[in-house]
Amino acid sequence: MTDNILTKYYTYLKFERNFTDNSVMAYMSDIGKLQRFAVEKGKTLLTLEQYDIEEFVSELSDLGIEASSQKRILVGARSFYKFALLDRLAENDPTELIESPKLGEHLPVVLSVDEVDRIISAADPSTCDGQRNRAILETLYSCGLRVSELIELRLSNIYEEEGYISVFGKGRKQRIVPIAESALREIHNSLAFRYELDVKHGFEDYVFLNRFGRKLSRIMVFNIVKRYCAEAGVTKEISPHTFRHTFATHLLEGGANLRAIQMMLGHEQISTTEIYTKVDKQMLREEILTCHPRNKRQ
Repeated sequence: MTDNILTKYYTYLKFERNFTDNSVMAYMSDIGKLQRFAVEKGKTLLTLEQYDIEEFVSELSDLGIEASSQKRILVGARSFYKFALLDRLAENDPTELIESPKLGEHLPVVLSVDEVDRIISAADPSTCDGQRNRAILETLYSCGLRVSELIELRLSNIYEEEGYISVFGKGRKQRIVPIAESALREIHNSLAFRYELDVKHGFEDYVFLNRFGRKLSRIMVFNIVKRYCAEAGVTKEISPHTFRHTFATHLLEGGANLRAIQMMLGHEQISTTEIYTKVDKQMLREEILTCHPRNKRQ
């Protein structure tokens, strides 16, 4: 019975919610944790009650699982019971009155303009891989893309004359993002090296390919970012997502409207985008502490 429900839930996530494979796997993994807890209690997912969910969250905390991970797992549980209600498999949602774990404020790492320039300049444009990597770094910074959006970017989604790209984000939701001339130039330059690749069938429309003519993997983009940060002498703990944070923060510093940044990032809630206002204030404070004459004397 439970296996049948989970199969239906998988179908719901994959085809009704239109989640990516990675998101589906994450949601199924999280509900699997709750299922194992239910079995240990001698219950099923559909017979768990509010106090059971409270105990489950408490156990996660006792195991030393961070609040952010607890919150994500609870989001997965809420998603399952929403599905169960829609499919009339359950009459109530035991997670409805459960409070999410409180998260400590964690501001994202942001690069300076100089650091971005140094990282991008570290990629050698005279080689096929170097020019491709240069285009990758420039596109991450210029468009604020997620890694999944970058590796799925197609040539047919680039509208050069209009100056924008079409991106499919979380839940395969499409959005339009402006692209800088610098990014377009680097992409153009990388395409000049395609004659060196044996582009495999089905990958002809992908913008960024590996040396075997197939689309890049997420881990390869992570390695590219780590490599050039090291070569540029940037010691901050960063990932490809840092370029997305930097994109948003630099736009805000330049006077961009928060709602416009929300649309370009593809955030459903403006509250998600508002974290960058806090980053902006923190950087302003650091500038004052560093540059103000009174602070210099101290």
